[in-house]
Amino acid sequence: MIEKWSKALVKESPFEGSWEKISQSELDEALESHERFISGKRDGTRAKFGMCDLQYIDFSGKNLSQADFTGALLCHAELDDANLTDAILFAADLRFVTARRTNFSRADVRGACLAGSDLSDAMLADVDMRDGVLLRSDGPGGDLIPLIHADAESGMEKAKLRGADMTRAKVSDSFIVQTDMTDCVLRNAKFVRANLSLSNLTGCDLEGADFTDANLSGAIFHGAVLSGATLDNADFTGADLIGAIFDNVDLSKVDLSKAERLKSLNSLDRSLKDIIMDHMKWVSTNGKEGKRAVLSKFDLSGQDLSKVNLAAADLSYCQLTGADLSRSALIMTDLSFADLRAAKMTRADMRGAKLARADMTGANMTGVVLTAVNVSHRAGGGEWRANLDSAKLVDACLAGADLRHSDMTNVDFRRADLRDANFSDALLTDATFTDADMRGANLNNTDKRGAVGLPREPEADEDELWVE
Repeated sequence: MIEKWSKALVKESPFEGSWEKISQSELDEALESHERFISGKRDGTRAKFGMCDLQYIDFSGKNLSQADFTGALLCHAELDDANLTDAILFAADLRFVTARRTNFSRADVRGACLAGSDLSDAMLADVDMRDGVLLRSDGPGGDLIPLIHADAESGMEKAKLRGADMTRAKVSDSFIVQTDMTDCVLRNAKFVRANLSLSNLTGCDLEGADFTDANLSGAIFHGAVLSGATLDNADFTGADLIGAIFDNVDLSKVDLSKAERLKSLNSLDRSLKDIIMDHMKWVSTNGKEGKRAVLSKFDLSGQDLSKVNLAAADLSYCQLTGADLSRSALIMTDLSFADLRAAKMTRADMRGAKLARADMTGANMTGVVLTAVNVSHRAGGGEWRANLDSAKLVDACLAGADLRHSDMTNVDFRRADLRDANFSDALLTDATFTDADMRGANLNNTDKRGAVGLPREPEADEDELWVE
């Protein structure tokens, strides 16, 4: 029966309408045989679904490793948590599939259409997603013509790949317009001549990626790491590079003049000192005098901002690498997306501060206060948590820090010094603590669901389980 399906690949008839519709019973039989094939059993047979119509089929959780889907119709198929390692999806129509957490490692996805698909948190390491064309005969003795799915072009237009791992993926010459790639791992991926215009690459790890001759116009790179990336002749027209990290990148062969970048302090109409003085007056008079400091998207790297009152100031998207903010009042200050690598924030009062997606790698935050702040009734009342959602605190020092009631969802604490830090009542969902020093840290009443790398809690003594 499986041979019958594979013959669809060599039918000597026009490709229009030639996709073979598979019944549920036939599908189940093929999958059972494929499972035996994967397990190395004698009566197993590799699944060959080339040129088959598998639209709306539920493959969730199935082991489809090494299966052949060449030219198949898989529109709206369910592939969540499926295993497609080493599978062949060449020229397949994968529009609007859901493939969350699916493993596509080393799969051949050349020429496939993934428009509108959801591949959030998928594993796409070493996948081949380059452009490709499947040629088929237009009839007996006819010419070879390219297979074209109706209204489908190869690429990932308007797809969703949030959190996907595409390490070393080959994506050259692909069409990836308006695709959400937030927090993707794209280390050493090949995007040569790819079209990623208007795509969102916020928080992406692009270390060593090759964007030679790529179209990156209008793309968003907030907080993206492009260390060691190749950008030769890439088009960054209208791209938002605020907060992007370009360490060890050769910029001699790329024009960034038409991209949105950080503003220089020289463009200010008054000195930074005057702006801070006016802001302090604005704070002390509850806004009656002075003026709030709005320094969003400015380069403040290396500035001495210690012992100043910048409460409720707007420092979002600022570059503050190596800046000194020690003992400063940063209560409810907006530092979201700020680059605070190697900054000094010792004993700073940061109650209720906004630090979502801020990069504090290697920062010294000894004794920092990042608790909630109680808002006055005139301002709406209630408790305002310090928000560090998806922030980076790799190699940072937070020894003795007060982090009670803070929102630290998805924070990266790898190798951080967290000795004697007080996390009580904090949100730590999906946070990463791998190799962090947590001696003496207080984790009482914290929400640790999905957190990784936390020390194991001591098991209760058997005698303590008895209730009299």
